[in-house]
Amino acid sequence: MLRGTTESGFAYEIDEEVMDDYDFLEILCKIDNGDTTLTIKMVDMLLGEKQKEELKDHLRAENGRVSAKKILAEVMEIFHATKEGKNS
Repeated sequence: MLRGTTESGFAYEIDEEVMDDYDFLEILCKIDNGDTTLTIKMVDMLLGEKQKEELKDHLRAENGRVSAKKILAEVMEIFHATKEGKNS
């Protein structure tokens, strides 16, 4: 397990096998090529359902909404930190 905490204070655990999953890589490539519809699937694969819901609650505004921009920024921070942690 790879563990960390984002700048906003969200603590996470990522299964290292996700980073070596070919299906995950395909999704990342498709997102990079403009298919943003796969972003939700990428988040699910990276965090799992439980942590995804915890992240949403962590970012939820007083009006009950979760900013898509904020969640994507957090996920990218997690993804990059996890990728760097594995390579170090």
